[in-house]
Amino acid sequence: MVGSGGFTTTTRSFEFREGGEWAFVLHGPDGTDYSEWIRWLRIAPPERIALLHGESRDDPNAFESVITFAPDGAATRIEMRTVFPTKELRDEAVEKYHAIEGGRQTLSSLAAYVSDLARKGAQG
Repeated sequence: MVGSGGFTTTTRSFEFREGGEWAFVLHGPDGTDYSEWIRWLRIAPPERIALLHGESRDDPNAFESVITFAPDGAATRIEMRTVFPTKELRDEAVEKYHAIEGGRQTLSSLAAYVSDLARKGAQG
């Protein structure tokens, strides 16, 4: 799967349920691989997904994110809030890994994907 900024993803395992896990590798455009792990903490359709995200199951620097979905006219507003264990880890994610811009790119890619699905569905 191609992600934002030229990254690709290889999924090792995926179980989308509360308590389930997603283990994957992000492949950077420069050839660097990043092992990633997510545990789904809460899945409450259609309004919320909460998750714990780190490099591995036992990562002491894992952070929590909550993604909310709310109607916004004919569209859906998506908001993601992330809490890091320390200010230093947050700053590193923002400055070194460009997390804010990466998040915007990811949500933009999601919006394009959903719009394409809706267009294809309308053409039926």
